[in-house]
Amino acid sequence: MTATNWLLFAATEAALSLCPGPAVMLVVGCGIAHGWRRSLCATLGILCANALYFGLSASGIGTLVAASGHLFDVIRWIGAGYLVYLGLMAIFGRPSPLTISSQAGKPGGGMAIFRSALLLQLANPKALLMFVAILPQFIDPAAPIGPQMLILAALSIVPELCILLGYGMLADRASAWATQPRYARMTDRVAGSLVLLAGILVAGANR
Repeated sequence: MTATNWLLFAATEAALSLCPGPAVMLVVGCGIAHGWRRSLCATLGILCANALYFGLSASGIGTLVAASGHLFDVIRWIGAGYLVYLGLMAIFGRPSPLTISSQAGKPGGGMAIFRSALLLQLANPKALLMFVAILPQFIDPAAPIGPQMLILAALSIVPELCILLGYGMLADRASAWATQPRYARMTDRVAGSLVLLAGILVAGANR
């Protein structure tokens, strides 16, 4: 595998990460509600899930999962249901990792946000399909697989980390006024709507 292929893979990953999908919406929602530090917790959860999917794809298990229509649908509906639940809880001001109006302005727990992001990405079948479809195109079967997988994993994680951090920091600019008590309910509704939309996107995902 040449350096040109590595750069092409990194560029592909960056382009996909820039697209406003469920992961981006959760990071932005957390950034608006709690600032960039909490959005970082969401970013780390998403990247951990991606690393797991990367490993499954590399081992060949991901292909089997993607080929199973029933399993794909189960994962898709579980993920969509979870996102819709989070979104509605925030919209109606009920306690959740996103909601601030019912927490007396206190930031949501970082671990709770991390778990939510991890579950979001694990329940997003598009993440697995992306690795199954794209990864094999950048592997040279004539060269040792292990080193290639490590390089590709780094080239997958680093661009997405930078991009999601950027989204979180941009959203953080709005959090200074968004977390004020008089704006708290509006913030809940905006963050909840973003995650609710993410759930709808996951529900509409097709193989």
